[in-house]
Order: sequence, then C-alpha cells, then structure tokens
Amino acid sequence: MKPTLLVTALALTLATPPALAWSRQGHELVGELAERELSPAALAQVQDLLAGEPEPTLAGVSTWADEIRAAKSPLGETSQRWHYINIPGKDCNYVAARDCPDGECVIGAINAQAKVLGDLSQPRQARVEALKFLVHFVGDAHQPMHAGYPHDRGGNNHQLNYTGKGSPEGEGTNLHGVWDYWIVQGAGMDNTAYADHLQTLPLPADPAAGADNPAMAWTLESCRLIQAEGLYPPGRKITDAYLDKHRPVAETRLRLAGARLAELLEKTLVP
Repeated sequence: MKPTLLVTALALTLATPPALAWSRQGHELVGELAERELSPAALAQVQDLLAGEPEPTLAGVSTWADEIRAAKSPLGETSQRWHYINIPGKDCNYVAARDCPDGECVIGAINAQAKVLGDLSQPRQARVEALKFLVHFVGDAHQPMHAGYPHDRGGNNHQLNYTGKGSPEGEGTNLHGVWDYWIVQGAGMDNTAYADHLQTLPLPADPAAGADNPAMAWTLESCRLIQAEGLYPPGRKITDAYLDKHRPVAETRLRLAGARLAELLEKTLVP
C-alpha cells in the first residue's frame, strides 16, 4: 500500500465513530422513551404516520435526520443548520436574529416541524418527515454541545484524547464527539436495558413547563449546563472517570428529552 493510502486508512481506522448527536443509541433511547409515554390516541397517530417506514417506531426513525445529512441529499443539505445552535459567550444570551436567523437552528426547526406535523392540510409525506425531524431534533436540543459556542463549533474543535475501556490504547476525539458518543456508549447497556434504567430516574421539576417557546427553553438549558457542570475538562486527556462523572447529566437529558418529546407529540397530534 502506498504511504499516503496507508496513512488515510489508519486515520479512518482510529477516527471516532461518526458524530450522530447522542449517537444512534442515544437518539433511539429518546424515541423509545417517548413512545412508551404516549397515550393510546397519540400512539395510534404515530403508528399511522410511520406505517410505511422500514422500522415504524419513533426509535426506528430517530436517526433519519442524520442519515439524510450524511448522504448529502437535498433535504439533508437544507436541514444541516437545524441540528444545533451556537451562542457566543458563556452566559447563553440568546439573540434570535444573530443565533437563529430565519429560523435556521434547532429551536426554529422544532417549532417549524411541529407546525407541519399538526397541520392536517399538509401532504402526508411532509407530516411524516416532520415527525421524523422532531424525534431527532428534540434529542439534539437536549445534548449540551448542540447548544455550544461558535468559537469551537460546539466542542467539535476542542480536541481530546480518550483512554478508557472503550479505547484502551487511546483515541483522538473532540468534546462534541465525547458527548455524542462515548458517554452513552460507556454505560455498556443495550437499548431495552438502558431505556428501562432511564425510566427509573425521577423526572426533575420541569423549569420549561408553560414556556411560550419550549424548544428555546430546552436548548438554553443545554447551553447553561456547559458552564454549570464544568463540561470542558481541565486538560486534553480524559479517561472513563470523565464519562462516569458526567453520565448522570447525560442520562437526565435523555430522560427529559423522551418525556418532552412525548408531551410535544400529544399536543400536536391529539386534538
């Protein structure tokens, strides 16, 4: 093998798994938790809309928004900015015109797709896609690094070396990837066991209850956690101790995302 090809192959081998916010498992957990909490009426609506999908469940469609983006489909390209928001400074001072121009951020996307889903005059396919977007974007809004800082692209440019049971010899990654993938994967549970575990966690009192713009409230919660929980490690090397320390925060966010997604679908789908 030519040296250049060898270097490329090694880089691909050692690279962190592709960043799917919360990883595939994390998004599937949000969908699974939400579906477990739906009323029979809302569940029937969801099942009807997803009847033509290969995996016709909220968990089964939860990574579709990332998949179309990775495939660079026209809709995937259009929706790239809908997965996150970057807010400058450490006080999470959200300015819509600056941080979400024309609704092009996760806050705007959740609100826009909820309107499409709830509008029975919309074409069926548009409503199906809106449901799939909502499952994903509600999860994204609860991942702290999807409401991070523009100077390092939500932790994507904050390079780290992770050494732990997931990668004993060490692996180059970044802070965004740690939160997307390693923290959830580090629990070592399959989806059913993990969803069962998350359901046992008490739901905290919801500070976003009754908010005029719940999507904004959820996203700004994520932003504030970055500082409040000290998510930026003091050095550039992390071990499983970092994952273990912050996993309770991630699990609470997953639990809240599932409950809030269920509530949003109830309000949107059930008259």
